[in-house]
Amino acid sequence: MFEFKLPDLGEGIHEGEVLKWHVAVGDAIKTDEPLVDVETDKAAVTIPSPKTGKITALNGNVGDTIHVGQVIVVFGDGEVVAAAAPVPAGAAPAKGVPTKAVPVKIAAAVPAVEAGLRRPVPAAPATRRLARELKVDINLATATGPGGRVTADDVRRLAAIPAGSYATPAETHVHIPAGEVKDDQAVVEFAAHAASVIPLLDLSPMPDFSKEGPVEKEPLRSIRRKVARKMVTSMILVPHVAHMDEADVSELETFRTRENARRKGNGDGAHLTMLAFVIKAVTAGLKATPSFNASLDPFKEEIIYKKYYNIGIAVDSGHGLIVPVIKDTERKSILKISQEIHRYALQAREGTIDVGDMRGGTFTITNVGPLGGTALIPTINYPEVAILGMGKVQEKPVVREGQIVIRKMLPLTLAFDHRIADGADAARFVTEMVRQLSDPNLLLLET
Repeated sequence: MFEFKLPDLGEGIHEGEVLKWHVAVGDAIKTDEPLVDVETDKAAVTIPSPKTGKITALNGNVGDTIHVGQVIVVFGDGEVVAAAAPVPAGAAPAKGVPTKAVPVKIAAAVPAVEAGLRRPVPAAPATRRLARELKVDINLATATGPGGRVTADDVRRLAAIPAGSYATPAETHVHIPAGEVKDDQAVVEFAAHAASVIPLLDLSPMPDFSKEGPVEKEPLRSIRRKVARKMVTSMILVPHVAHMDEADVSELETFRTRENARRKGNGDGAHLTMLAFVIKAVTAGLKATPSFNASLDPFKEEIIYKKYYNIGIAVDSGHGLIVPVIKDTERKSILKISQEIHRYALQAREGTIDVGDMRGGTFTITNVGPLGGTALIPTINYPEVAILGMGKVQEKPVVREGQIVIRKMLPLTLAFDHRIADGADAARFVTEMVRQLSDPNLLLLET
């Protein structure tokens, strides 16, 4: 018998959702033949069979979540097991029997409208580490830091007090208004913890929308769940500022259209899109304004300037946004960038994009132009510090040398982290981009 565990699917990926089994219990399979399709929070991947053999057990149905290191398939020539039985919480699985991924839910109901909970105290990671080293409960410390934060000195003072001689602080109460849904204890605990970290934050359980009319529920999974987490992190942690402008791309559009017509039928996948030119212009802007090609480490309080240029492009995969990364854009031609854009867009639609192609980005571009919309304010792809939003190219009346003329204008919005860049930096960055996009010759010089 051979137990096959879900392998490492890439950096930062700990679980995946079963999309499709290519085998059934009792089937014979050869090495490297498709075994199962799994969707992670970054992409869908097909996991091949690690060996030749007979399938005696499968762990997980379509839609189930399985974790890296968990047994998902059992190979062997013995008795066929129809399915792996779930293991009760706290019980150890029988030797050789794979465990089924069963979501664990705190089932205790809220006993009253007002539940008493100890609220976790706000403190820096270094302070929490000190509390662990001194073997004291940081929740019992008297906070003297700004915003009710526990400081290192607070922890040391607590450690100097003989054990058992200090009182437990009063419990924090989370109020659930009468008439609203009383969800399980996990919701209340989460609300208490969030409110302890973010002052004035007030979270309440969801009301029962089904009382008003029909509803349909869908689990937040895989890519969509990852997008949700990253967006919340970014919007809470990063102070966003947006700078907007328009680029006159009339000459660039003329050049692009002419070149696409000339290259038609080449079969090299190098259809020139506006995005490819924008990527080149962004790269030039990042060279001139390094603060937008950086990351801020809030724990070490230092800015990390990246000396390489990897531009991510937000792509709608059908299951949520993914961001494949075009590496080393300062060294690639516009034709090469166009080919990579085409390849990534195709792979995103098919769900075959490689996880490695979504790592290492230093700056992101999101383009809603093909779908319409005059402008947008995008959310920064944390831990990057800036993102460019592209709107739809439209013909507009503009003034040139005192005359009203019709020009093709591209709306641009730069959202950036105000902790490490100011409005003047954004103006210089976008102005340089506008200059590059207004003159195709400048972009070709960059290449």
